[in-house]
Amino acid sequence: MKTLEISPGLLTLDQLYNVFNGEYERFALQVGCGEAIKASAEIVSKAASGGVPVYGVNTGFGKLASTPIEREAVAQLQVNLVRSHCVGVGSPLAPSTTRLMMILKVASLARGYSGVRPLVIDSLLSLLNANLIPYIPSQGSVGASGDLAPLAHMTLCLMGEGPFLSEGQKSAKLEHLNFYKIEPLRLVAKEGLALINGTQTSTALALDALFAFQPVFEAALLIGAMSLEAARGSDAPFDDRIHQVRGQLGQIETAIHYREILSGSAIRASHLTEDDRVQDPYSLRCQPQVMGACLDQFRYASTVLQRETNAVTDNPLVFSEDDAILSGGNFHAEPVALVADAMAVAMSEVGAIAERRIAMLIDSSISRLPPFLTSSAGLNSGYMIAHVTAAALASENKSLAHPASVDSLPTSANQEDHVSMATFAARRLQQIVTNVSHILAIEYLISAQGFDYLRPLRSSDVLECAYSLLREKVPSMNEDRVISNDIQSAVELIQRGQLAKIAQDYGHRISLWG
Repeated sequence: MKTLEISPGLLTLDQLYNVFNGEYERFALQVGCGEAIKASAEIVSKAASGGVPVYGVNTGFGKLASTPIEREAVAQLQVNLVRSHCVGVGSPLAPSTTRLMMILKVASLARGYSGVRPLVIDSLLSLLNANLIPYIPSQGSVGASGDLAPLAHMTLCLMGEGPFLSEGQKSAKLEHLNFYKIEPLRLVAKEGLALINGTQTSTALALDALFAFQPVFEAALLIGAMSLEAARGSDAPFDDRIHQVRGQLGQIETAIHYREILSGSAIRASHLTEDDRVQDPYSLRCQPQVMGACLDQFRYASTVLQRETNAVTDNPLVFSEDDAILSGGNFHAEPVALVADAMAVAMSEVGAIAERRIAMLIDSSISRLPPFLTSSAGLNSGYMIAHVTAAALASENKSLAHPASVDSLPTSANQEDHVSMATFAARRLQQIVTNVSHILAIEYLISAQGFDYLRPLRSSDVLECAYSLLREKVPSMNEDRVISNDIQSAVELIQRGQLAKIAQDYGHRISLWG
């Protein structure tokens, strides 16, 4: 049974990627964190029993921050806070997102700046280790004052009052805790606020999308190379000298990748001396420039998300070294919002250039392949309408990629007058990942069909393996058939990482987080 030892402030994206892939069955907190946690909890306890107003400890919240709370009502204040903030709507968060969110919350609280007891962290770990996934509606957070609604729904489950997710549906509440002998959490001063304040939902959503896109991006590089081969394009634009004089790191790295996976192609060798085309279309020739720029964006985003993974983002914060409780704004998720917007654009561009290659391959005047990749054009439509689907998805991505971070609606009677919209910025990424995966699946089908028309010539070993992987699921299309089934087969190879693994098996891997 593989255990992830959570080291506060030191979690890596590789560890979280393994969580995403289900490689860990148990979760534990690094030994030695307890003293810092206890010290901050003691400071909060003293503040709760004192007469000095401390936000969220013995005062109301938001616009009600000036309202004092009687000493005997401090614990009830936290319970009321959680219940009143359970206002989420919409479909539930995916289990992979919720699991990441809970781990990030554990890591944040365990740094010892949030004023919660060790028991709170133990309760979160108990849910994780029992594989109990809180039912958390996905809509209702503006990404400032933290991801209040989704984190409140998570906390409600800790209290024994919230439903869990079972096969996509709400299931029993307290019964689940009883079955695993997990005691419902009874909140004391500041604990409800510490649990629901923070950027863990938006960060988890962004990480979930980044991890889901890793095999898709690697597949996009392979499929783009297959399209170059199918169109008998030139590999001269991938020459290292071209990319070195520009100096863009992602471009240089992807150009190396293309050269490696195209190496040894007999298709390329066959037309080196007889091809009269001076230059290929941009969608073929400029792949390193476009994909490299996208890679740079993902790596910058991953740097920001790595920091946020290990951040303390609730409010107020407790500094035990000088007995200080300070109110601030670390819950504002602007860093996550901006990089989620950048990821949306980069993902959409991967799909956009793929759609252009599809259009090029079905156009016989450019590709020099049969029209729509069918031998009997007219009687058969071939891949004509598959391109329409790709165009529809690429267009949809343009709307989805509109930046969310530039919008702000004041909340809490104008106390919270600028918000990040990070939660939606990150939440819509999964739809873009799905759309791009389907665009690439269509390109995969068409480029493989292009290979069929170039036989007996063969491509590089890597690309021939990619071709064979598809042909195990989808035969060559000699006459019209229902293509949606083929698209589904191809998209599964992409999303499940089977296509990406081919490049990795040959020693060619590009990671979105460096």
